Amino acid sequence: MTEQTGGVLIVAEVHAGEPRAAAWELISAGRSVAGPLGSPLTLLVLGSNCSEAAQQLGAAGVDRVLLADQESLAGHPSDVTTAAVSQVIECERPCVVLISGTTAGRDYAPRVAARLKVGIAADCVQLDVEDGALVAVRPILGGRVQTAVRLAGSSPQMATVRPGSFEKAEATGNTPEIESVVLQLSGPDRRITIRETAAKEMGSVNLEAAETIVSGGRGLKEPDNFKLVEELAAALDAAVGASRAVVDAGWRPHHEQVGQTGRTVAPRLYVAVGISGAVQHLVGMQGADYIVAINRDPDAPIFKIASFGIVGDLFEIVPAVTEAIKAARG
Repeated sequence: MTEQTGGVLIVAEVHAGEPRAAAWELISAGRSVAGPLGSPLTLLVLGSNCSEAAQQLGAAGVDRVLLADQESLAGHPSDVTTAAVSQVIECERPCVVLISGTTAGRDYAPRVAARLKVGIAADCVQLDVEDGALVAVRPILGGRVQTAVRLAGSSPQMATVRPGSFEKAEATGNTPEIESVVLQLSGPDRRITIRETAAKEMGSVNLEAAETIVSGGRGLKEPDNFKLVEELAAALDAAVGASRAVVDAGWRPHHEQVGQTGRTVAPRLYVAVGISGAVQHLVGMQGADYIVAINRDPDAPIFKIASFGIVGDLFEIVPAVTEAIKAARG
């Protein structure tokens, strides 16, 4: 790598012409770093037919917008995306590069770091700046411990950001002039071509975008009792989630799983019904603004992070809460 000229570069993904939710969060993450560094924030938008998405994201408080709009980038295949991001970094020479920790980001980000021969901090939940160096906080040991990684030795300093760890940025003004990026992609960079994508059934509500989520665990005892969670969710206009134990038992589909091996969510309200609070579940929902836990065990770990806790029989409490909400809403 050549000497860095400064600036923070964030890489936003676009799917089907729309910015991914994590892209808005990445802008907030970028601001939290660019401000203390006194550096400009540059947004790189990757995808196919994504000029409108670049306009939307660019209005959320960035200094520059770079657009890599090519059909070969649709779906973000790892080889071509690695080459594209690496070329932009080589050209722009940012001091910090942030990439969303999405499925695609977790694939190509370490490849970019390897190609540039720099380090990378993965799955970060907090970013700080100390003495001009990026300090990335990330969970380890199944989320039981958080460790701070100082990236002073890397140039650029790279990190992937766990979705749900930052607030979504909002439009603050006019979009900077969009600068098109010309990529030089060779044969080896195009070994993978995505010809078609098929969306898997994800239910009526996008769990990661939901403002309210009601999740159920093994405390419900059997799959038929999950109707209590569904009824409470319907009363709250909420999405339905589940613990890993419930999904592994075949009670609920995997797309409803919240936790380390499922979805990472950050709703306004998270209601945990019959969930004890294993650390693998907590790391997926502890970013919620308010957490309400219903469990008969007063020593359940979920109560340690809950905003409000109800100790008692969920088979009595949940129907009563559901009816009370219905009555309050008329």
